[in-house]
Amino acid sequence: MERRQGLSPGRSRAKSPARSASPMSSLLRRRRKNYSHHPEPFFFRSGGLRPAEALSPLREGPDPDGMDGEDSRTEGRWAQWMKGQLSRGPSVSSSTCKRSDLRLLLGVLGAPLAPVHVSALEPFPHLSIKDTPIESSSAQYILQQYTAASGGQKLQNSIHNAYAMGRVRMVASEFETANKVTKNRNSSKVAESGGFVLWQMNPDMWYVELALGASKVQAGCNGKLVWRHTPWLGAHAARGPVRPLRRALQGLDPRTTASMFTNARCSGEKNINGEDCFILKLCADPATLKDRSEGPAEIIRHVLYGYFSQKTGLLVHLEDSHLTRIQSNGGDAVHWETTINSYLEDYRPVEGIMIAHSGRSVVTLFRFGDTAMSHTRTRMEEAWAIEEVAFNVPGLSADCFIPPDEIRLASMAEACEFSQGPRVKTTVATAPYRAKLGKLDKSSRSVVS
Repeated sequence: MERRQGLSPGRSRAKSPARSASPMSSLLRRRRKNYSHHPEPFFFRSGGLRPAEALSPLREGPDPDGMDGEDSRTEGRWAQWMKGQLSRGPSVSSSTCKRSDLRLLLGVLGAPLAPVHVSALEPFPHLSIKDTPIESSSAQYILQQYTAASGGQKLQNSIHNAYAMGRVRMVASEFETANKVTKNRNSSKVAESGGFVLWQMNPDMWYVELALGASKVQAGCNGKLVWRHTPWLGAHAARGPVRPLRRALQGLDPRTTASMFTNARCSGEKNINGEDCFILKLCADPATLKDRSEGPAEIIRHVLYGYFSQKTGLLVHLEDSHLTRIQSNGGDAVHWETTINSYLEDYRPVEGIMIAHSGRSVVTLFRFGDTAMSHTRTRMEEAWAIEEVAFNVPGLSADCFIPPDEIRLASMAEACEFSQGPRVKTTVATAPYRAKLGKLDKSSRSVVS
């Protein structure tokens, strides 16, 4: 098999002898393709033909509009995006509006992250009642039932890597201002269709590609940092601790889901679509929120709710909400509240693990400021269906989760500046690493197994 050389955008692919097609080789071929080329198409069972494009890591909120070509490492994108939103008038071009909606959908729904750090290496806690608040012990009991209903801890611990492929439809269904509400009529006609591929590997590595319409987003984690790439922003790393991909928590990764709610509290019960559920509440701690904040954008809170069926023990509803405060220079502060409600359906066993094969999400993006006239509310919807799931895929290795070169060089530069002092210039600090990466890239191009 051909060894991958960084799996970064824009890389050319070395020729290799004929080899048997496998999910692993398919991933490597897709990752090496230049983003300007048209990827190989794939068919959904619905009969629609969509390009199998690559996807990029996503910021937890809308991406800036009209910032193509800017340095992806520039700080303060939240402020720049906010200024553009406040200054631009109503769009009269349907094509411009559609492009803006597509970026908004991909920026918010493409690859959002969970609120807290979770590691697959951390053991699942044993049920404890003594000296434990009733809310915490109840949550542990609910998670024990969820783990058993999902296939059992022993079977889940035998999973070292996973692959999932599915189709997705997204639409920006409603936009509301202080004096006007605009709804998308015939939403089935204006909805964008596409697909996604998700790879996961222990410990804490994942990579996702999502193609929607004519655009794509990519996101990944090598266990140490989270990165993403979009056509309009390029590649950049996410701030804060390494966190799981939210899409994996939507019925695809029971073990990570259970670990995510380990420190949650049981906050009551609620009926979801005719099914009685227990509610587990998880809040991101202040230190994590501070690490995730950037420049004028301050993350104030991020709360995650999990609704577990009292009948089956499975997760049927996931709701999270995070609030961001953006302070512009000399201007009023603007708050953005993003709420995502996901409903998980059609649970079926895959090699003994219960997987939700379909679902839908409803997102509300609410912007509010000091005056009522500045309030806006955007509603987006997503529906997905899982086509393929596989565990312990042969040939999948840590090399498949290497970040793009520009992300790695930026991380090396930061490490050098931290260790050698603030006066070290980035160009000098990264020079030896650029040379090493160049040698590694040359050698890896010639390696064919």
